[in-house]
Amino acid sequence: MLLVYIGSSLYLCDCVFPAVGDNCERREVLDLTDNEMLAIIINPKSGKRAYRKQRLYLFKLLKARHQPFTYKVTKYAGHAIELARELVEKGYREILVLGGDGTLSEVVNGIMSSTIEDKSEVRFGLMPRGTGNDWGRYWGLTHGYRHALDVFFNNGHSQPIDIGCLTYKRNGEEKKHYFVNSVGFGVDARTVARAHVLKYYFGSHRLLYLFALISAVFSHRSLPVEISTEKGFLLQAPMFTMNIGNGPFSGGGIRQNPDANPCDGVFHAMFVRRPTAHMILTALPHVFDGGLKELGFIDFFEAKDIVLQTNKYTMFEADGILVDACGPYNIELLPHALQMVVPNV
Repeated sequence: MLLVYIGSSLYLCDCVFPAVGDNCERREVLDLTDNEMLAIIINPKSGKRAYRKQRLYLFKLLKARHQPFTYKVTKYAGHAIELARELVEKGYREILVLGGDGTLSEVVNGIMSSTIEDKSEVRFGLMPRGTGNDWGRYWGLTHGYRHALDVFFNNGHSQPIDIGCLTYKRNGEEKKHYFVNSVGFGVDARTVARAHVLKYYFGSHRLLYLFALISAVFSHRSLPVEISTEKGFLLQAPMFTMNIGNGPFSGGGIRQNPDANPCDGVFHAMFVRRPTAHMILTALPHVFDGGLKELGFIDFFEAKDIVLQTNKYTMFEADGILVDACGPYNIELLPHALQMVVPNV
């Protein structure tokens, strides 16, 4: 255990202190209980070019505010789930996430899978640092890291938000995956898979998801499915793509469910059956402008609980995280499950 000075502040560090501090948990030595402190979870790989600059600005801001805090840095995929679960079970109820949609989704999974009794007590904020940032886009948190931090500390308020829970099977075992923004099947999931490959070779940029979408659209084959909701049977058809939205944006600004609202207690979903080439070419120009609802060959519906039945092994994406799984898939909306700090109107 080390006592370390950073500037004029004293920190308690429970590991060997590296040059940039990425493997340490820091806690200001102040006489406060854990639930009065702020926990920060950072993904250094999201927007990594600006990572050090943003981190230093944040710590300078916290120092000026005399804000007690602890922070942890993710080291591998899924690590934020473990960190968030550990933090809330220790008593933390304020979490600031520095990362993209995937990092935030992992934090939500950590909170929702924790053993704490009232998860709605947990309040989180977001400083978007990823490629897509679809969740931050909905809330207007895309004006830079200084604006996002100003919202969290000065000009924001707590907003209860809905969370989605998807139950599926893997190797015969039932599992749950939580999501905050959207979950997708078919072309939607294949687009995310292609985007991961393109990102590896070409890096992150604004057109990444568009290139991935075009590639996926012309190579995907429809899958026979049956869908029902809390109201009963809905449809049986070949599924080309399906997106269930808690928020309206996905894939870096694509508006598959433009009316989705994460506070209204209902999912907004879109379903595309086996399309012709003409239908695909007609739809592509409208993926970003919300005009898909005007096309007659796309089904839109609202529901609180959705069941997708298929005999085929497939994958889904939840907030940009790919999961290989077996059906049936049960997607349930959990109203006002968590609190988020959002900008004041």
